[in-house]
Amino acid sequence: MKSKWLVALTVLLVVFLAACSSGSDSEGPAMMEKIGEGEGRVDIIAWAGYIEEGKTDPAFDWVTTFEQETGCDVNVKVAATSDEMVALMNEGGFDLVTASGDASLRLISGGKVQPINTELIDAWDTIEPKLQNAEWHTVDGVHYGVPYQWGSNVLMYNTDAFGGQTPDSWNVVFEEMTLADGQSNKGRIQAFDGPIYIADAALYLMAHRPELGIKDPYELNRDQFNAALDLLRQQRTLVGRYWHDAFIQMDDFTNEGVVASGSWPFQVNLLQAGGAPIGSVIPQEGATGWADTTMMHTNAPHPNCAYLWLNHSINPKLQGDLAAWFGSVPSVPSACNGNELLGPDGCKTNGIDNFDKISFWKTPTTTCDSQTECVPYHEWVTNYVAVIGGR
Repeated sequence: MKSKWLVALTVLLVVFLAACSSGSDSEGPAMMEKIGEGEGRVDIIAWAGYIEEGKTDPAFDWVTTFEQETGCDVNVKVAATSDEMVALMNEGGFDLVTASGDASLRLISGGKVQPINTELIDAWDTIEPKLQNAEWHTVDGVHYGVPYQWGSNVLMYNTDAFGGQTPDSWNVVFEEMTLADGQSNKGRIQAFDGPIYIADAALYLMAHRPELGIKDPYELNRDQFNAALDLLRQQRTLVGRYWHDAFIQMDDFTNEGVVASGSWPFQVNLLQAGGAPIGSVIPQEGATGWADTTMMHTNAPHPNCAYLWLNHSINPKLQGDLAAWFGSVPSVPSACNGNELLGPDGCKTNGIDNFDKISFWKTPTTTCDSQTECVPYHEWVTNYVAVIGGR
C-alpha cells in the first residue's frame, strides 16, 4: 500500500512540474489569421458527457452534424481530473481540451495552449460578458480559449437515506452523524479524488470557523491550509471511496450504498432519469464550481478543424442541449431560450442565477490577493495524496 501511494505521489508531482515548467523559451506559433480547409479530424480531451454523439441517448448529439458539415471526424479522450488533462496536453497529439480553471492557467504558463483569434470566432459577442474576459483563460488581455459551460459542484444525496428531507449543509460529508434512515453516514459518503477538493474543505471552514480568516478557498496561508487538511483527515474516516469517474460514482450510489457526496449535475440528471432516489442541493455554505474553456494546443495537429469546432461549440443549439444533458449553464445566454431539451426553466434550474455565489476552480499559487503569501498547488497535490493514503 505504501508503494502505491508513493507511485501516485510521483505521478502527480511529474504532472505539476511539467505543467509549471516554462514553455516561454520559444514564442510558439503565431495566432491563426484565417481558417483553412479542414484536415479531416479533430482530437479533443473532454470531461465525461461534454461531447455527445447520441450513443447514450439519441436526443443528445452535437457531433454528427458537425462531422457532416465540416468533414472533420471528432475523436474524444475522456479525462477524469484536471491533472489528467494537463498530463495529456503535456504529452501532445491533441487539438483541444475542455479545461477547468484549475488547469487552464497551468496550461497557459506552461506554454501548452495558444492564443485564440476571437475574430475567427463568429459568435464571440454572444458569449456571456462575465466569461469573455475571465481570469482563468485571459492573460494580459490575450484570450487562450473559448468559454464552453459552467456550473457548481452540488451535494448529491439519496432521498431515502435522508427521509425525504433536503440536507442544508456539507456537514453530512465532513462529520460523522446518524442519518434519517437510522444508520451512520460512515462508509457511505464519497469525496472527490483531486487536490482541488481541498478548496471544498476550506469553503466549509469559511462558514464554520470564521476565526481562521479564510476569504478565498483557493488562497490559504499555512494555518488555514493545515486546518483544511485536518478536516479532510477527519473526513477520511468516513469516506467509502474517493471518486473521479462519474459512471463509477453513479454505480456506487445505485448498487454500493453510497448516500452522499459532492458531485456534478451530470450524475444527478442521469440517476434521476433512471428512477434512482436522488436529489441535489447547493448547501448553505455555498459551493465550489467550474467554468470550462475549450483551449487549443500550441502544436495542434489539426488547427483548422479545431477552429471549426471552436465555432461549433458556442452554437446556441449545442449549448442548450449540453446544458440539458450535463445540468450545466451555457456560456451563451441566448441558448437558454427556446431549447426543447432544456425547457423554459432549464437554465434557472441549473443555477444561472448563482454565478456570483460560486467559488470557481483556480490554480492555487504563492502569490495571492487576499493575503501576503499562500500555499502553492504542488503542496496541495502532495498533501492530498497523503490524506487519501491515511496520513
